Amino acid sequence: MKRTSADLYYYGAASSLITLILLGVAWELVLSPLRPGGSWLVLKVIFLLLPLRGVLKRDLYTMQWSSMLILLFFAEGIVRATSDRVALSIPLGWTEVALTCIYFFCAVMYLRPYKKVAKEVARQAIQKASR
Repeated sequence: MKRTSADLYYYGAASSLITLILLGVAWELVLSPLRPGGSWLVLKVIFLLLPLRGVLKRDLYTMQWSSMLILLFFAEGIVRATSDRVALSIPLGWTEVALTCIYFFCAVMYLRPYKKVAKEVARQAIQKASR
């Protein structure tokens, strides 16, 4: 079976989202929690679970809004990578930044052909209506 670029972008988005969820859970419960024994900050992963089903189903609308949601995790990764004093939090923060960048890029590139088609359809509708 031949893979298209859309397939590669989909797999990139889906795998980076799943990896980001696993990273968030591991980070806040085991690797470098804010408090010994785990942190309630692990609940942030719930926001990543919301788009998971739609992303796995290749839902265009979910891919669109989740590409904006992921920017919150980008900001968190930057803040924690540059301000945390725990040695392990710094590479975990940069890993979160990298995963969010991968997700954002793959989601935007996956949506790009659909956006082009939608613009063309809208342009044709406007031309037809103006005749």
